[in-house]
Amino acid sequence: MPLRQLLIAVGEPLVDVLAAPAGFDVEVGDVVIVDPEEDSGAGAGDLVLIIGARGRSAVRLVRRVARASASAVAVKVDAEQDARALREAAIDEGVALLGVRPGVRWEQLESFARSAVDNARVAGEGDVGEALGDLFSLAQTVAAITDGIVSIEDTANRVLAYSRSDDEVDELRRLSILGRRGPESYLAMLREWGVYRRLRHGEEVVHVEERPELGIRRRMAVGIHAGSQPLGTIWVQEGARPLSERTERALVGAARVAALHLIRQRTETTMGPRFRENLLTGLLENRIDGQSAAANIGADPHRPVVVVVLTLRPREQAGMSNRSEIELERAEMTSLISVHAAAYRRSALVTTIGSRVYVLLPDLPERQATSAVATLTQEIVTAARGHLRSRVQAGIGSVVPGLEEVAVSRSEADRILDALGHDPGTEVATIADVRSRVLLSEVLTTLGDNERMRDPRLALLRAHDRDNGTEFTRSLLCYLESFGDVRAASLTLHVHPNTLRYRVRRAVEISGVDLDDPAERLSVHLQLLLARRESTRR
Repeated sequence: MPLRQLLIAVGEPLVDVLAAPAGFDVEVGDVVIVDPEEDSGAGAGDLVLIIGARGRSAVRLVRRVARASASAVAVKVDAEQDARALREAAIDEGVALLGVRPGVRWEQLESFARSAVDNARVAGEGDVGEALGDLFSLAQTVAAITDGIVSIEDTANRVLAYSRSDDEVDELRRLSILGRRGPESYLAMLREWGVYRRLRHGEEVVHVEERPELGIRRRMAVGIHAGSQPLGTIWVQEGARPLSERTERALVGAARVAALHLIRQRTETTMGPRFRENLLTGLLENRIDGQSAAANIGADPHRPVVVVVLTLRPREQAGMSNRSEIELERAEMTSLISVHAAAYRRSALVTTIGSRVYVLLPDLPERQATSAVATLTQEIVTAARGHLRSRVQAGIGSVVPGLEEVAVSRSEADRILDALGHDPGTEVATIADVRSRVLLSEVLTTLGDNERMRDPRLALLRAHDRDNGTEFTRSLLCYLESFGDVRAASLTLHVHPNTLRYRVRRAVEISGVDLDDPAERLSVHLQLLLARRESTRR
């Protein structure tokens, strides 16, 4: 079976892909165990499980089994330094390297891997249920973007999925859904007009004008392809409102996403969709090299790439306390992001880690890549704002030279999004937009994580406010944020300037801080900002 299929069958949480220099289509014919004290016993096409040696001590064995033409080798890895040394050896020898989680038992991994190899034919047939479920979700997403009514068909014009709609559907859609296929008389007209010929030969969005005499409304359609092979068609019917101006671009992106679903339906198990997501997670966490990932996603590892991270910011008035409701909205957001990303770059990857959705955009142009990505990200956020009940914020990492530096772009994107968490008015930002806020956020995080750096005098001031109902802490912070401008600070607090002068004087007396010392004044300001951040999070 192909290594790709084996990884899908075994997958998380047993192993992580650390390197795949020959790609994921290398054949695995058997599973063997190698002990450091014995001859390797590995042969061509084997998946080799190295027991009794882990980390750097297994480098010699990795090289030995690679020279015996093994397809892949699995080693337990405890530290990042060990992973780096093993990865370098595997790439040098051209063998796939799988990192086995420390808590995984070898007999468990061997059992799963052998079962996968022994049942490769059965595993390859897959279960189409999840793929079809994904198609219905995709159809609903496209309907939301286009303001239309969507259906997805295979090459035999059988309806695979369709969107829900409160609008009136025309006779063609009604018959297509009820009969799971369009009426033959209309299909014949489409063939006569050359619609199917155009849909089979590329990503052209085909317009079909309204036919009132036939009870048929205006439509647009795009072909779904895997290379030059047609897989089906996405149709969008105009409903009560005109189709949006984003319809053509949304259809192109949706066709590329649908192609992945249909290919999975034919060739992968139900765990297949997670493989590309896990691959991106490995890149983001610097666990897999860019060269190995590039071969799988069809990207040039040496062209510019960027990571964008997005997250929902639930509105309190939305009243979404139900976790399943939040998860459903997050799934809708992820689907919407996938459509836009695929329309922009065929090789784009999307995955979810925790509450954040990460987008990898490879093969960027050498010039103006940042502005193009910013425009795309703003489009996604604007579309999400229109179709979800929650706001979406996005951080755009810096464009890096190639896939090997994806983790750098991801780290920066995360830092930007962290800073935006304290700025609800900003939807999309790059590091150039929020550099000072990112720096301040990281300083406050460091300060918050180190109790020894806390100033007990300011804790005493806050305790005084709490016990006596005073506002000395808030007034002192406003005074410092106004750079000592009493009039500006008093206007912000809606108090008389003399009242503010009194409060600042009392704050100094109670805490004992010295505002004439620039270093101490900066420290006080940071400590007060941290206290405000922590109080808003409670």
